[in-house]
Amino acid sequence: MKKSIFVLMSVTVFATVFVFAHVPFAGGETIKLTYSNFFPPTHIQSQLADAWCKEVEKRTNGEVTVEYYPGQTLTKAQQCYDGVVSGLSDVGMSVLGYTKGRFPLMEVCDLPLGYPNGHVATALVNSVYEKFKPKELSDTMVMYLTAHGPGILHTKGKAVCKMEDLKGLKIRSHGTSAKVVQALGGTQVAMPMPETYQALQKGVADGAVYPLEANKGWKLGEVIDYCTKNISSSYTTTFFVVMNKDKWNSLPPKIQQTIQEINTEWIAKHGEAWDQSDEEGLAFIESLNREIIEQDEAEAERWREAVQSILQEYVDAMKEKGLPGDEALKYAQETLNEMK
Repeated sequence: MKKSIFVLMSVTVFATVFVFAHVPFAGGETIKLTYSNFFPPTHIQSQLADAWCKEVEKRTNGEVTVEYYPGQTLTKAQQCYDGVVSGLSDVGMSVLGYTKGRFPLMEVCDLPLGYPNGHVATALVNSVYEKFKPKELSDTMVMYLTAHGPGILHTKGKAVCKMEDLKGLKIRSHGTSAKVVQALGGTQVAMPMPETYQALQKGVADGAVYPLEANKGWKLGEVIDYCTKNISSSYTTTFFVVMNKDKWNSLPPKIQQTIQEINTEWIAKHGEAWDQSDEEGLAFIESLNREIIEQDEAEAERWREAVQSILQEYVDAMKEKGLPGDEALKYAQETLNEMK
């Protein structure tokens, strides 16, 4: 009898241990997250976001699953950040500049500092964030930031070889890049990337500023004729990946640590992907026989000088807000020079 009871207890204990060893938390419920992204599912940045979701599930042994919503199917690009704050999505990826004025100090990264590539741009924006930890992003938990390669000029119907050629042209831009267009003599037409193809196709815009990767990633190479490589006055765009703060705080420390480890790895992956896709974007427009316009040193210097007023405007605007814009700009410029 005692032996039977012992066997029964042993089986019961074993079963209990087995069950709880395979259940994430009390109650046996898996943690489910939602991830909103405006990039189309075929874009490399969307694929990396999807891979992040899968990696979280893999490294947490299924304790966390992430439902991925690309192509603005959960929240629009401009509403993504607020969507995370309010809980419409648990995680979101979009562009800081799509909500102009919401992230003032981080605008330093979008200034026309003459970015050489996406790897450097991505490293810089994360370095600036870690250095200053601006309060403007404190209503979410920042997973990481990323930034594309040099944002340069693309036009339809008219080649822009000199700065004067920009006069009268309507150029799609957003946030700080709109100021770049104005400083160079063009007319800015504000719109997010998902609307750009149709705007160029229908003549709403005569051109657009964006990184080379968008020629293939967003198919914009199909609706432009010229690419002006104004690297000296190039800007970048800062992308965020953030999580709802309450959702983050509800995660067990072990899960948080695992996600943070993945975040660190994904920063490098995004930087490499931007550069690879820039090469593919250039090859794409070359295959379509689009004209690539290189700038000589004199013209490049003219364009660089033309956008310097934007940098001082940023410093002055931050001073009015009581933010260390001068310090942020100096740090960004020095760090960028070291990284080049």
